[in-house]
Parts: sequence; C-alpha cells; structure tokens
Amino acid sequence: MHYLTTTELADKWSISPRRIAVLCGQKRIYGVIKKGKTWLIPNNASKPDDARRRNEEKFNVER
Repeated sequence: MHYLTTTELADKWSISPRRIAVLCGQKRIYGVIKKGKTWLIPNNASKPDDARRRNEEKFNVER
C-alpha cells in the first residue's frame, strides 16, 4: 500500500497540513499510522465530512 504524508495529502484535499494532523489525531481518517512524528495516510483514504458544518438535508432545514 502507498502512503502519503500530511503535506502531500493537504495539497490533494486543499486543506492545511495541520488540519490533516488534527484529523489523524482524532482518528477520523481510516488506516493512518504514526511513524515517529510523521502521520502516514493511505493514498486511497477518503476525506471525512467537516463536523463543524451542518448538513441542512440531514436536519430538514429550509433557508
């Protein structure tokens, strides 16, 4: 399996490397491995939903 670092994945997902590290620390990305100080993320990992955003369809809210 091929792994990406937080910096490589940040470019792919267009978010900061720090945010990737936080998601890894919270175990919100499946299959991550911590090797020393570096997070290794599978290249086929899916981006988790942003828990800070509310899904309007889920709550049936009309604007």
